[in-house]
Amino acid sequence: MPEVNALARIREDLKEMVGKPVKLRANRGRKRVFEVDGILEQTYPHVFVVRWCDRQTERRTSYNYADLLTKEVELSLQEEDEGSHSASATG
Repeated sequence: MPEVNALARIREDLKEMVGKPVKLRANRGRKRVFEVDGILEQTYPHVFVVRWCDRQTERRTSYNYADLLTKEVELSLQEEDEGSHSASATG
């Protein structure tokens, strides 16, 4: 059951990133890619939530941890001083 362990590791890594600025890149199929800078707002047992602003409206999107494992979603931590580094989906 290596996939279950990988999902648990991803979940634990994201718990440490809650409240921090992140860059989200999600593959929406047929060459459509969604990119946004936001805040990792919360983690739940099966999903995580990213909050971001679209013009004047605050929005939230949720994704499951398997999306990171399958690379449908990429999430990277944004650091003010050091640029950014990618959150590891597989360790």
